[in-house]
Amino acid sequence: MKMKASKAILEQLKLHGVQVMFGYPGGAVIPFYDAIYEEEDIRHILVRHEQDAGHMAEGYAKVTGKVGVCIATSGPGATNLVTPIADAYMDNVPIVAITGQVSTWAIGTDAFQEADITGITMPITKHNRLVKRAEDIPEAIAEAFYIASSGRPGPVLVDIPRDLQDTVIDYHPINNVTLPSYKPTYRGHPLQIAKAAKAIDEARCPVIYAGGGCVYSGAQKELVELAERANIMVTTTLLGKGGFPETHDLSLHMLGMHGTEYANYAVHHTDLLIAVGARFDDRVTGKVSAFAPNAKVIHIDIDPAEISKNVHAHIPIVGDAKMVLQELLKHVKPRPANAWTQELKDRREQIPLSYTVEDNQISPQWAIEQVWRHTKGDAIVATDVGQHQMWAAQYYKCDHERQWVTSGGLGTMGFGLPAAIGAKLGRPDKDVWLVTGDGSFQMTLKELMTASAEGVCVKVLIINNRSLGMVRQWQQLFWQNRYSAVDLGDYPDFVRLAEAYGCAGISVRNADQLADALDQSDQVKNVPVVIDVRVAPQENVYPMIPSGQTYHDLRLGPEAK
Repeated sequence: MKMKASKAILEQLKLHGVQVMFGYPGGAVIPFYDAIYEEEDIRHILVRHEQDAGHMAEGYAKVTGKVGVCIATSGPGATNLVTPIADAYMDNVPIVAITGQVSTWAIGTDAFQEADITGITMPITKHNRLVKRAEDIPEAIAEAFYIASSGRPGPVLVDIPRDLQDTVIDYHPINNVTLPSYKPTYRGHPLQIAKAAKAIDEARCPVIYAGGGCVYSGAQKELVELAERANIMVTTTLLGKGGFPETHDLSLHMLGMHGTEYANYAVHHTDLLIAVGARFDDRVTGKVSAFAPNAKVIHIDIDPAEISKNVHAHIPIVGDAKMVLQELLKHVKPRPANAWTQELKDRREQIPLSYTVEDNQISPQWAIEQVWRHTKGDAIVATDVGQHQMWAAQYYKCDHERQWVTSGGLGTMGFGLPAAIGAKLGRPDKDVWLVTGDGSFQMTLKELMTASAEGVCVKVLIINNRSLGMVRQWQQLFWQNRYSAVDLGDYPDFVRLAEAYGCAGISVRNADQLADALDQSDQVKNVPVVIDVRVAPQENVYPMIPSGQTYHDLRLGPEAK
């Protein structure tokens, strides 16, 4: 059928199941937005900044497993997407970014609002493409969805010149794409899987190290079955939270720089480390040469480039985590708990996560723990980046896949609010909480207007310590208390600010007020609610393994300075 290419873009999006997209109009995408004017099947969310369109698409993708879609115009609109695209690339989030470009005849002339966005984003996309013929637009969109969602997920950008969007084409729906040079491996090699099963049967002190790949592949059921059958304790990464239930008796919770003492102890002393969908990030390994020094390593990952990239894999298995675990379970024999299992459980009891509560001050850890109890651990939780992120990872236990939404690899302050909005639009049936800091929140708080206008009820807990807390902590511990540019002061008044955006605002200044604030939040519908919690300003995140160091350098608290 004949139609404008701008309309064909929408038809392709519907063909790929898109129900919500996030964007901001501009000159180079006006033809596309004109097509949206009569569109009824896809909901368009008008953001207040293009960066936030990308983060909303990320939040939507993280909780649904679908591809998130964001739209921006050329030049500054497109470059404002660079941060969320880089964030999605680091964290393996499937998003498709559609950008407008100046007309084909103006490309390369330094035209108004021209930027080489495909060149700019080449290092941070799984694939990108500047479309040069209007007839190729449907194929480019189909290709983008296939690449973004298959294999190791990631962001794809499609750049479409304005004049092509206005061109009438003979549209043929394209759903199936064949790319001979792109063939992800899903099923692990049988001989390698047999080797892994043998190593598990022979190990005395095994540990499972589960990353974000377990969540993306939906492998929780298989991971639990493997852990229970072989009585293996499981630790998860920041992005792996929810891949294994954190209230399970075999859970060691999070490992790494701010992980639990017992998880880091287990990995340091294990003789078999079973890494599933994890990439041995530096915040996990610390000093690589001293990481799991006595362990044979089984590494299961869908991306062959990750195998032995940072830590040598003795038994590499390339494949989808869920599919590989399904095959592995056919070979692994049941075995009872042993002394190693009991040692780790005892250590979990003896050296738990802990915090102190000062008189007349609210402990941030306690505040997050109260949200966990109030929501019965069932909410979707988004975070920004900083101290509050680590406290949320420690004290909000996640038992479900796609329950945890955070920025891991890039560590993007300002990620939280737009990601939470995207998450709520993806899962309107769930309560969505944002745990944020006063520093991070101010980077993208304008999206309160988007949520208010669109009737999106996200619940925001601000851990307000009046500073850039994580930087302040590092300056205290490693820079001789030379506090440079970290004091944020007492402003703004977040309650009044929330109200100015049409949201509900609640102030919490002492511990007795928090329970009532949480109850009040349950009564708010169709707009965000912002709870401003003033916490102890000098509280630090512990445990802590300083960057580039080892388990032996772990600090449990101030007494370990």
